[in-house]
Amino acid sequence: MKLVPLADRVVLKQFEAEETTKSGIILAGSAQEKPQEAEVVAVGPGGNVDGKEVTMHVKVGDKVIYSKYAGNEVKLDGEEYIIVKQNDILAVVAD
Repeated sequence: MKLVPLADRVVLKQFEAEETTKSGIILAGSAQEKPQEAEVVAVGPGGNVDGKEVTMHVKVGDKVIYSKYAGNEVKLDGEEYIIVKQNDILAVVAD
C-alpha cells in the first residue's frame, strides 16, 4: 500500500531514535527521545487550502526537521509514518 497525502500534508518517516548518549550511556526504550528529524516519503499537491494558495516547498527524499508535537502517527504495513502539514516543517537539512 501507499500513502498519498492530500492538500498541504506531507508524509514523513522518522529516523531511528538514538540508543546511546554521546558519552556512551545506553538508553532504555522509554528514555529515548523521539527524533524530530525525518525523511519526506510523500508530498500532497498543495493548491487552495483554507482560502489560501499553498505551494509545496519540500519534495520526496528531503531530510527535514519538524515541530515536536506535530502531526498524526500512522502505521501501515508494519512501518510507522507521521503525517504533518507543511507549515509544521521547520527546516530542510542540507548536506
